[in-house]
Amino acid sequence: MAATREQPAAERFRMNSTMRALMAMVILVGMGEHMAERFLPLYLDHLSPASVSRLSIGVLSIGALAFLDDFLSALYSFPGGYLSDRLGAKRALFFFNLLSMAGYAVVIFVPRWWAVLLGAALFISWSAISLPATMELIAKAVPKSRRTMGVSVQALVRRIPKTLGPFVGGACIGLFGVAVGIRIAFAAAIALAVLAILLQQRYIEGGPPAEAERNPFRLYRRMSPSLRNLMVSDILIRFCERIPDAFVVLWVTRGLAATAGVATETAAFQFGILSVIENVTAVLVYIPVAHFADRFGKKPFVLATFGFFALFPLALSFSRTFPILAAAFVLRGLKEFGEPTRKALIMDLAPEGRKAAMFGLYYLIRDVVVSFAALAGAFLWAVSPRVNLAVAFGFGVAGTAWFAVFGRDVDRAEAAAPAAQTGPGRRTG
Repeated sequence: MAATREQPAAERFRMNSTMRALMAMVILVGMGEHMAERFLPLYLDHLSPASVSRLSIGVLSIGALAFLDDFLSALYSFPGGYLSDRLGAKRALFFFNLLSMAGYAVVIFVPRWWAVLLGAALFISWSAISLPATMELIAKAVPKSRRTMGVSVQALVRRIPKTLGPFVGGACIGLFGVAVGIRIAFAAAIALAVLAILLQQRYIEGGPPAEAERNPFRLYRRMSPSLRNLMVSDILIRFCERIPDAFVVLWVTRGLAATAGVATETAAFQFGILSVIENVTAVLVYIPVAHFADRFGKKPFVLATFGFFALFPLALSFSRTFPILAAAFVLRGLKEFGEPTRKALIMDLAPEGRKAAMFGLYYLIRDVVVSFAALAGAFLWAVSPRVNLAVAFGFGVAGTAWFAVFGRDVDRAEAAAPAAQTGPGRRTG
């Protein structure tokens, strides 16, 4: 019986040309993005020789890059959801693809640390605009009872470029050096983005403009207490992730150089292999977790995800050799255990007719707050890399505990109730 009920949804998801084109675009743009962007901290470190100060230009620029990643993605999230509702996903995605290509070109032709930050301000926008639109399309393509599976399939597709991109990018650096290898990776990103635009314009259906809420404060009043509690725990968990995130590549490459005596380029290639291990681990758990989350509730799987987030910086602080680092990156892959489930829970808790905009608002609030974690991470790294990792672990424990106490499953939540009727995030259930 279960197979019979699930078959129409699966068929609908497979046969939708818009969804197929969207998944292809995620692969193409994501491939270019992860070939190059993942190594930007290494490129900034290369462009900015260390000064006599412990807070060198290199460290500060890496912290600024991570800050821009979170802060600008946050600022783009709500407009992304609004434009998805107002203009339609097709036109919005086309514009932001062009913006990303302009950012890639800046990095290629202006080899200066400040130009890298300027370019990043442009190509960071694609992920921010695409996520609300993608979630909206998935919410329409699959029934609510299979929504976690739909989001998990999208997450699975995203893992293809996340897995291959760093490997190819690391190989470019290994073959041509940091400066030339990064530029080659960004040139390939432009070519892939052009192909993505062609597919997008050919196969994604442009829907009619819809009524959209442009006032984020008015929309915030419609955010349910359950969604607010999820957002609080998510903010704490993202502090755990973002404090060390930009410096993980430095921890790995410098640690391997110190313990194994390998060159920086070789260590960068090994970092690419570690990224493959991380992403393969995530891919292996997506579909089984989605199946059980749709059947038995989302909270346990989101809670497990937050626990894996918390454990990674702790494990990384004890990892210096490649075999131990490989085990740590398996743990990092497991932090994706319930990430699609979390996104599906956001969509479930968002009010009908405002799902893209509410998704964008959630990310706007979350990432504006979390963006300061990246700058804090730079100062903590300057004090000591181990202090950086220890503080991150503390935030992870706090976020996991908050969701364990206050988090709720959607089947027991007032998904679309205005916050004014129930209080601002007080019900714990």
